[in-house]
Amino acid sequence: MNDKIRSVLNSLPHKPGIYLMKDAQGQIIYVGKAVSLHQRVRSYFQESADLSPKNRSMVARVDDIEYVVVENEIEALVLESNYIKQYRPKYNVLLRDDKNYPYIKVALSEDFPRVYRVRNYQRDGNRYFGPYTSSAAVDATLDLLNKLFPFRTCRYDGSAWAPPRDGQTPPGWKPKYLSRPCTQYYIHRCLAPCVGYVTREGYDAIIEQVILFLEGKHEEVLKQLEARMHEAAEALNFEEAARLRDRIRAVEHILEKQRIINTEGQEDQDVIALASAEDETCAQVFFFRGGKLIGREYFILQGTRDSSPGEIMSSFLQQFYESAPHIPAEIVLEVEPDDRDMLQAWLRSRRGKSITLSVPRRGEKRSLIELVKQNAQEVLEQQRIKWLSDSQKTQLALEELQAALNLAAPPYRIECYDISNIQGSSAVGAMVVFEAGRPKPAEYRRFRIKSVEGANDPASHQEILRRRFRREPVPTRQATDDSALNSNMDDERAGVENAEGEADAFSHDWPLPDLIVIDGGKAQLNAALQVLQEQHVEVPVIGLAKEEGSHSRLPTAEEIYLPRTAEPLRLPRTSQGLYLLQRIRDEAHRFGITYHRKLRSQRTFRSQLDDIPGIGPRRKQALLKHFGSVQAIREASVEELAAVEGMTRAAAEKVKEYIGRS
Repeated sequence: MNDKIRSVLNSLPHKPGIYLMKDAQGQIIYVGKAVSLHQRVRSYFQESADLSPKNRSMVARVDDIEYVVVENEIEALVLESNYIKQYRPKYNVLLRDDKNYPYIKVALSEDFPRVYRVRNYQRDGNRYFGPYTSSAAVDATLDLLNKLFPFRTCRYDGSAWAPPRDGQTPPGWKPKYLSRPCTQYYIHRCLAPCVGYVTREGYDAIIEQVILFLEGKHEEVLKQLEARMHEAAEALNFEEAARLRDRIRAVEHILEKQRIINTEGQEDQDVIALASAEDETCAQVFFFRGGKLIGREYFILQGTRDSSPGEIMSSFLQQFYESAPHIPAEIVLEVEPDDRDMLQAWLRSRRGKSITLSVPRRGEKRSLIELVKQNAQEVLEQQRIKWLSDSQKTQLALEELQAALNLAAPPYRIECYDISNIQGSSAVGAMVVFEAGRPKPAEYRRFRIKSVEGANDPASHQEILRRRFRREPVPTRQATDDSALNSNMDDERAGVENAEGEADAFSHDWPLPDLIVIDGGKAQLNAALQVLQEQHVEVPVIGLAKEEGSHSRLPTAEEIYLPRTAEPLRLPRTSQGLYLLQRIRDEAHRFGITYHRKLRSQRTFRSQLDDIPGIGPRRKQALLKHFGSVQAIREASVEELAAVEGMTRAAAEKVKEYIGRS
C-alpha cells in the first residue's frame, strides 16, 4: 500500500457514495458504491480481509482511489451505474456493448408517427420497446408489424399534410399533399397520409394498435380490428373488410404461439436466469405481458469470473433497467441479488409504482426459472460454437499460436489432456482433439487411471500418454469381473476407451498431433516430456495453467509453460490464440469431469448395496424408495427392513450384516 492510498483511507468519510479505484496509469479499473465509504473502501486493504481472487488481483493493481459523496444509497447506485457505463472498468461486471442494443421507436412526437429502429433510448415522450440483442430480429418484427398495420415508413415531414392537433388552423392554411402515393400504398403497407387518403384520427388508430401489439395486448388489438371489420362490412366496403379479416387471422396466428407458455395472473413480469462459463455470463430474460410470453432476449455480461451469482444478478438488473423503457410490476429472479432492498427502491422510483423482486424456490414460477436458465445455457453453447465455426477467427488464433510458440506451421491437430479426481479418488484422464480450431468429438478418449495411487497429476498424465502413444499392440486379455460389469459404459466408441481402457484402438491409426496441451504447470509438462522422449514422439508440447500462487481465474492470469524455458509465456487477454487454448482446455475438463462423476457415482452406489448377497435390483430399489438413503437403511432395524415389500428376514439380516461392517 503506497502513501497516496494510505492518506485516502485515513480521510474517508462515514457517508454514502461511490469510490473509483485507479491503476498506475490513472485508468479507472473499478467503480463501487457504499453506504459508508469509510468502512467499505478500507475493507479491501485490511490484512484479515477474505477477498475473492478477482478482488485480490484488483487490489494489487490499485495505485490511487477517488470518491464522490452523495446524499443516500439510491443516488450512489445511480451514480455508480453512470460511471460504469461511461468508463467500463476492467474489474466491474459489464453488460457487453449495452449502449448499442437496438430499440423499436414509435415516434409519437411526429405528425403521422413512424415506427422504426434506433440505437439509443431517450426520455423524449416517444414510445420505445426493447432493448433487443439482434438488429435482424428487430427488422423482422418491424416487417411483420408493417404487414399487420399499414403505417408509413418514409421520412417525409408529416406536418405538411396534417392540420394542427389543437384543431386551430391558421388562416389560409392548406395541406401540401404529394401528387401520388408510393408503392407501399398499393401493396397495402401504408394508408398514404401523404396524399390525404387517411385522416389524422384514422392513422392514429393504426399507431395505437401497433403500441398495443408491442405491449402484448393482442386481445385488445383483435377487438378493435373486429369492430372495424364489421363496420366496413355494414358499409358494404367488402374489400376493406377482407383486408381486416386477413389481418385478424394473422394476429390470431401469432397469439396462438404466445399461448404456448403463460403465467398466473395478468400482471406484467420479467423472468431472469443466469448461466455462466469462463469469464462470461448469459442473462436470459423472458418478457410476460398480461400473463403471455411476448418475447425473450439474452444479454452477455463480461468479467464475471469469480463473481458471486448475487453480484452478477445485481449488476445486470442495475445496467439493464437503467435504460429499459418499461419496468414490469414483478421481476422473477433465479438468485437473490446483492443489495436487494436498495435495488427494489431504485426500481420503484424508476417505475413510479410499486414493484416486486421475487426469488421462487418451488412451484410454477420456479419451473419457469428452470426453463429460462436452460435457454441461457443454450445461448452460451451457441456462442461457443459460433466462435469455433468462425473460420477467420480460428485461423487467426492458430496463426497467433504458431508465432507465440515458435512452431513451423499453424497447429492443425491439437490434443489436450486433463486429469480429473477428488482427493485422488476415481481418477480419470481425458483427451480431446481439435482440428483446424474445431472440436472433433469422435476422436475424444477417456482413460481410467489404474497405476497411480492418490492425487498425482504428473504421474497420471504419464500413464495416459504412454497408453496414447504406445507403439506395440496390446495382447488380448480375459476381461475381469469388474471390467465386464462396466463394459457397457466403457466400451462405447465416440469418446470412450475399450473395456480394459487400453489404447490399442488408436496406437497406430491416429495421426500425430501438431501440438499437445497439458492442463497443468511445469511439473505436469516435465512429466509429459519424459514420456514423449521414451516413446520417441517428437511433437511440440506446452502446459496451460493459472498464474502460480494465485487462484484467480481471470484470463490475464493464464500462463503457458514451454520446454526448457524458465519463465512462462503470458499472452494478452485479447489474444485469439489464448482464447482458443482456453476453449480446448475447458472442453477437456468438461469431458473428463463428466466421466469422473459417472465413475464415482457408480462406485459409491456399488459399495453400499450391490455387493450384498441376495439383494438384487428390485430389492435395492424398494429399500431406497422406502428409506430414502443408505444411511437410513443402516439405521433401520432388521424388522423394519424385513417389512419392506419384496424383502425377507434372511435378506434383512444380510443387509444389516453388510451395511454394519461397511
